[in-house]
Amino acid sequence: MQSRRDFLGSVAAPIAAGSLLSPAAFPSLALGSPRGIGILAELAATPYGDDPAGLAAAARDETFWASVQQAFTADRAFVNLNNGGVSPSPRIVQESVKRNLDFSNTSTAYTMWRILEPQRETVRQRMARQWGTDTEEIAITRNSSESLQICQLGMKVEPGDEVLTTTQDYPRMITTFKQRERRDGIKLVQVKIPIPCEDPAQIVRIFEQAITPRTRILLICHVINITGQILPVRDIVAMARTKNGGIPVIVDGAHALAQFDFKISDLGCDYYGVSLHKWLCAPHGTGLLYVRKDKIRDLWPMMAADEKLDNDIRKFEEIGTHPAANFLGIADALTFHQAIGGKRREARLRYLRDYWAKPLLELPKVKLHTSLDPRFSCAIGNVQIEGVDTAELAGHLFDKYKIYVVGIKHDEFEGIRVTPSVYTTIEELDRFIDAMRKVIKDGLPASPPPPPPP
Repeated sequence: MQSRRDFLGSVAAPIAAGSLLSPAAFPSLALGSPRGIGILAELAATPYGDDPAGLAAAARDETFWASVQQAFTADRAFVNLNNGGVSPSPRIVQESVKRNLDFSNTSTAYTMWRILEPQRETVRQRMARQWGTDTEEIAITRNSSESLQICQLGMKVEPGDEVLTTTQDYPRMITTFKQRERRDGIKLVQVKIPIPCEDPAQIVRIFEQAITPRTRILLICHVINITGQILPVRDIVAMARTKNGGIPVIVDGAHALAQFDFKISDLGCDYYGVSLHKWLCAPHGTGLLYVRKDKIRDLWPMMAADEKLDNDIRKFEEIGTHPAANFLGIADALTFHQAIGGKRREARLRYLRDYWAKPLLELPKVKLHTSLDPRFSCAIGNVQIEGVDTAELAGHLFDKYKIYVVGIKHDEFEGIRVTPSVYTTIEELDRFIDAMRKVIKDGLPASPPPPPPP
């Protein structure tokens, strides 16, 4: 297998030579500025292996991660701990999008449709190779909502049929099934799972016990966005295949792909939807839909496609005129991801989560709604200071310290969601820890009295 150093050398060499590819003709194939190439080379040259000791050492090596941090254009006067919402892209990805958008505008129809759009196939091939699927099972979309709604709205159900998910699934996906309830007369069934849960078999049982003879679809999160809980997808899929002649499972992978290392093919699922602008740090407005090849024909696209595309994964990409630049920038994000290494990224993200979570757990009134067992979580953590209003806490952290977290008030729990990323520095997490300690010690400041009437 080609090493990361060999891989990056093979990509950078022809660009440096300037002879094999012309960026003017194929601008999306360039890696970007010399600085971008230099950072990739630094990442590739790391001495750490992918064994447990090497991954642990790499996760703690601040010199190594300083190279990653410098690849981003982050505003360091602002601490972004909401990378679970959307992540900034590294500089080489931003440059790729700008370069291709500029190129599109030189001769729009020709450059977009004849030169840039065909390069989408290379992106498709690389994404399939990276995550262990067939090239003809990967569609490039605009986000996980689009990917998942293609499945939720495109599968055949009859009045009285049931679809099963949890109370903690993403609100937009729950809303999608609720619309089908109103439109098609189906029934949405939602189950509760423990927060957190460290018993995979218990989660499988909860789903299994909720299945009835009318259950037609399961929707599950690979990672629950509000707590970071990793669900046992493969086990749930295997169980569902034994029920009602085989119940298809739609997997919401918005917070899984590139957060930790796995292959979609290992999950055994029928459908998998992703937002690539989260953990892959791809251009904003990019996503991926996996549909198992034998399921493509019977899944209707959200926007009409020609009959000749019935068996073609590309029917899910029939969205009308769209910028090619965003989709081609996925290739640069993937190159950056490969330079770091999926397992190293995973190790670093868990290290950062533990870095802030473990000290806070030693303090009074702190409750963590996320398991620290690496089997059940990775980067995302949800923490509560008991007796402190979550929304007010999130507002205080931003107003006083310019620390951006998400305050979550769910029917079953509340807490702030904290999601650092690979560009997050230790000093930024220290500032977050200090701010939380001060709130635990002193409470939130009293709200100022209302102004006197005029």
